[in-house]
Amino acid sequence: MAERTQPLHDAPIPGMSLTHELGARPWQSPPQYATVDEAIEYYMSRMSSDEFVDQLVDVMEMGIPLTTLANTIQMSGVMDGKHTIDVGILIMPVLIEMMMLIGDTQKVDYDSGLENPDKGKTRSSTLAKVKAELKKKMQSNNMPSEPEEEPELMMEETEMKEPKGLMARR
Repeated sequence: MAERTQPLHDAPIPGMSLTHELGARPWQSPPQYATVDEAIEYYMSRMSSDEFVDQLVDVMEMGIPLTTLANTIQMSGVMDGKHTIDVGILIMPVLIEMMMLIGDTQKVDYDSGLENPDKGKTRSSTLAKVKAELKKKMQSNNMPSEPEEEPELMMEETEMKEPKGLMARR
């Protein structure tokens, strides 16, 4: 591999992101839709288009949870200055319900993201397996399954060594 001998002069300088005027970014301006009702109306009109439905069905078939999609949609609305973050959080359940309705009408199996997929399952990690085997062996040997607390070992003062080194107390 060849090393660069010349420094990069087109890289951003430190603090460059702080040089824009206040209000120049979409999220620094007042939102386009200030209420929850206005934001829901905006998203419902966008989600009812055939183009959105086709793209949503494709994404649903990939197995991406609807909660993730709703969060992405509302966050992009915040970054575009469509609504504030609190309005986005409040409309997320409506977005999920609308996507579930679209999935049901299109007869697509989807992951809503609302269920806990690990509910009722045991951990399948190596550590859990080893722990279960050890517990069985201890029960077969009539040993208690939980180890008893060991008494603290006390060192006699004669056994303690004097600290040495640069940072040792004198």
